[in-house]
Formats: sequence, C-alpha cells, structure tokens
Amino acid sequence: MSRQSSPRAPEQLTGQAPVPRINNGTVPPRTDAGAIRYARFLPATDAEGPGRRAALWLQGCSIRCPGCFNPHLWADRGAALVPTGDFAAGLVDQAIAGGSEGLTLLGGEPFEQAAASAVVARSFRDAGLSVMTFTGYHHRDLKRWAEEREDIAGLLAATDLLADGPYLQDRPDLQRPWIGSTNQGLTALTSRYRDLLKDVGTQPDRIEIRVAPDGTIGLNGWASDDQLDALLADLGTRADRPGSGSAAADRPRSGRSTASGRTFVPTITPRPVPADTRSGETP
Repeated sequence: MSRQSSPRAPEQLTGQAPVPRINNGTVPPRTDAGAIRYARFLPATDAEGPGRRAALWLQGCSIRCPGCFNPHLWADRGAALVPTGDFAAGLVDQAIAGGSEGLTLLGGEPFEQAAASAVVARSFRDAGLSVMTFTGYHHRDLKRWAEEREDIAGLLAATDLLADGPYLQDRPDLQRPWIGSTNQGLTALTSRYRDLLKDVGTQPDRIEIRVAPDGTIGLNGWASDDQLDALLADLGTRADRPGSGSAAADRPRSGRSTASGRTFVPTITPRPVPADTRSGETP
C-alpha cells in the first residue's frame, strides 16, 4: 500500500523539467490492474528499441517535459480504456504474428499505470518475448518507490531494458539510439540486452511512416528537424496535438520527443489535391 500525504506542488529540479514525485499527492497511484488506457499499438516496428518489436503507447503523463513530442498523450482523455487481461493476450498474439522479439512500453507514462502495464509486460515475458520500458521518472526513484508499491515493483521486474529520466530539450542525445537527451539512462535490468549496451551507439535511429486506408499518415521513431520538414511540410495538418488547427499546430513539429524516448505519434490528414493537379486531369 502507498503512503498518504498532503498534496503539494511538484518539485522543481535545477536544470530539469518539473517532475512530480509519486506518493506526495501529485500523481495519484493507479493500482488497479483491471483496465489500461492506451493510445496506439503497433504489432511490429523497427524504430522503438532493439530488433523488431511491438510498441504500446500508454495514455496519460503527469511529468509533461517541455519540448515533449507527445503532448497529446499527457491527458487521460482521448484514450481507449480496455480490460487488461484479454487485451494483453491479444497484443502478444499480434506481436508474434508480426515477427516481433518483444514489446516496448512508452507513452505517456507507463509507470503511472504500473499495475496494468505490468500485466501486459508479464504476458509478453511469459511468451518468451522481451520488454523495454520508457519512463520519465528516474530509475533510482522507481527502485525506492518499489519498496512500498507492488505495482511499480512488478513493472520493473517484468522489464528487460529500461530507458529512464525526464526529457531535457536543451541536451539532445546524438550518440545513442532511442534516447532523447543526454541525461536519460539506458539500463539492462536482466541479462537479455546487457551485451547490446556495450555498443549501443552503433544502433541506428529510424523513422517509420504508415498510410492508413483513409489516407491519414502516422509516424513513429525519430528524425531531425530538416528530415521532418522535408517529409511532412506538404502533407497536411497534424490532428493529434491540442490546439490543432492553429497556425502553430499546423506546422509539423520535430526534434526530440517525450520523456519516454525519441518517439512521436503524429496523425496527419492529407490536404485535398486540387482538381487541376490530379493525375489524368488537365486545367
């Protein structure tokens, strides 16, 4: 059981984003494992950790790092809320069918749904697959909280590779894959990826683009500002960010992403093609 204390404002860390501290009232514990809030699932991607992996973006994050690429995943609203058990089993089946070696949990903040996230993670581990978890909290704090929070302890125990720490937009990491800023850690919690970390700098960053049947375009992974400008400038309007429709929201953002790593999930609705530029039509 978690200790109760009176709410207080998040602590301001020098040179870092304001990071709420669990158990002080700023992040109410969500110890119910029966349901999980999520925004997106990919059964197979090569951009969200080592090898081909499934990726699950959780909805909801109280850390809210400045420069986060996933502000649309901060609030609880806009999420699918589903029963955890059957959902987890279905994800495992899809991941195996997609040829994935494991699952990456990101968001949003997986440790703010630690109980439900642990159920999903254990389902993958029980199937012989690996788990990578991104978090904006520090590993040292998670270990301390885990002494009193079974849900946090459970998610740590079901994680093979942990990327931890808040994203700092003024400290971009240009050397390591998957990680957004130089303050963030990458730790093997089991032996599964321990050898990989010895030469992690040789792993490439990737960006993936998917076009849905309705024409909307989804991206995940990481790319530079110039690369994103070239890819997205003429495609249309970002539909997933608060305030979409404004001039600022209409211009695709780039740069590093969320406290949960170099990941972003824009959805872009293509602009209609003028009649005089459509294939087979003349003015």
